[in-house]
Amino acid sequence: MTLLALGLNHQTAPLALREQVALAPEHTSAALRELHALAGVHEAALVSTCNRTELYCRVAPGAETVPTDWLHRYFQLTPGRLDSFLYQHENEAAVRHLFRVATGLDSMVLGEPQILGQVKTAYHLARDAGALNSAMDRLFQQSFSVAKRARSETRIGASPVSVAFAAVRLAQQIFAYFATAGVLLIGAGDTIELCARHLAEAGVKRLVVANRTLANARGLADRFHGQAIALCDLPDALVQADIVISSTAARDPVITKTIAANALKARRHRPQFMLDLAVPRDIAADVAELEDIYLYTVDDIGRSIDEAMRSRREAAHEAEEIVALAAEHFMGWLRAIDGQGPIQKIRAEAERHRDEVLEKAHSLLQGGRDPAEALSFLAHTLTNKLLHAPSSNLRAAALRGDADLLRSAEQLFVADDRKR
Repeated sequence: MTLLALGLNHQTAPLALREQVALAPEHTSAALRELHALAGVHEAALVSTCNRTELYCRVAPGAETVPTDWLHRYFQLTPGRLDSFLYQHENEAAVRHLFRVATGLDSMVLGEPQILGQVKTAYHLARDAGALNSAMDRLFQQSFSVAKRARSETRIGASPVSVAFAAVRLAQQIFAYFATAGVLLIGAGDTIELCARHLAEAGVKRLVVANRTLANARGLADRFHGQAIALCDLPDALVQADIVISSTAARDPVITKTIAANALKARRHRPQFMLDLAVPRDIAADVAELEDIYLYTVDDIGRSIDEAMRSRREAAHEAEEIVALAAEHFMGWLRAIDGQGPIQKIRAEAERHRDEVLEKAHSLLQGGRDPAEALSFLAHTLTNKLLHAPSSNLRAAALRGDADLLRSAEQLFVADDRKR
């Protein structure tokens, strides 16, 4: 059985391609069941965020390409379209990759904490879909422990850096009158909540939260003394917004070039800063063509946070050691449970022989035979049955000169008195 981790992320694929393979949360369970049902796929989990789409699978020998083929089919892509952008890790490398992802070592913002929550969500979805067995269930549980240990034993998460923090910092750098600016947040998920918190800490006074579900917008806006609106009221709110930060799970842009142009006209072309943190994008790419609108995407964030990462990079070396050791321990456990198959088969065969011989020994006793004779029959016959297959195989090994098998058999079956 092979453990696989494959996917693409902000380091290997451009935003336009990541949009094509972003998996909406409401579709994840159905996709998991489809993937898990494929021949050779024994376990599966999907991690899909704004920066990555990844498949974690445990597959039978010969089925290593099944997940990649499914990925192309599911997203209706030409076979091979993703090949130059995909990475694939096997066994211990796959384990190490998941541990690095959960710890934030593979994130755009090194050590950012949100990814751990996203990995936990992926785990729960996979478990609820019945796509996990003991091996990958333990793998994901272990990833949570590794992330917790890395954050508690190193300074990987010491400085307040996240995509949301970087977004607000970028807005501060670009917009001169930040505290008095009107801010429009679109969405109500974790990223937007973090943006709201950082904006409030930065002293922003006018905050509007727009969301498809008004109750969710109101719950977030109330915590930061802002105003909540429904997504259908977005065009009017856009007129008053100097800063727009968006992160929803919408499949199509919520701000088109037409909507943005109309708002810009009503604003009399006062400059507007827009930051799109969503994948797929919430703000149409051609909005950037409008004069007086400064549009940034999630990929631009990665280029704006380097200097804040120095202390985390130093801590990352320590975290990498924790990840490597944990991956080694997990693979030891996995090899042990994989080894249970042959052990159980050998034990079952031995028990079958025992039961057959014991039944015949009971028959001898019931027929009036001497107990000593019955015991001798049991011991002699059971010994012959247990050793018949190994003896035949070892004779064949000796004939073909297989010295390795002969030495291994001696280690397995011959007691070493020096170790007693």
